[in-house]
Amino acid sequence: MSPKRGDRVTVPPPDDEWDVRFGTSEAVRGWEELCRHALANTRRCFEMLRVDPRTGAGHDRQHRLRGDLATHRHNGKDLEQWEFEVTSGGRVRYAIDDTTRTVWVIYASSNCQILWIMGGSGRT
Repeated sequence: MSPKRGDRVTVPPPDDEWDVRFGTSEAVRGWEELCRHALANTRRCFEMLRVDPRTGAGHDRQHRLRGDLATHRHNGKDLEQWEFEVTSGGRVRYAIDDTTRTVWVIYASSNCQILWIMGGSGRT
């Protein structure tokens, strides 16, 4: 059975880690596409989101979006929206819900041209 909106990206997290879930059906399809094209990098992204979705870990692949993209409304809440650069063309956008310690994957694609059409790269 394929995952759908609201499902976990993988198994439940340990108590000290974040729950990573799909926020949209499109994110499910995009995540699967990223896994096919860049499995190791997608796994690295997942691990970063699970441990600390805000860390950046000293590199420029993970950053909070700015301007109109700085927040994303999900399930009635305005949440911080971040982006992780999985490959040179692959992106994962996610929203962070501190109350539930959940990271909602809103968008995933191995083709950033689609992302630009949807509202820019987020680097304003």
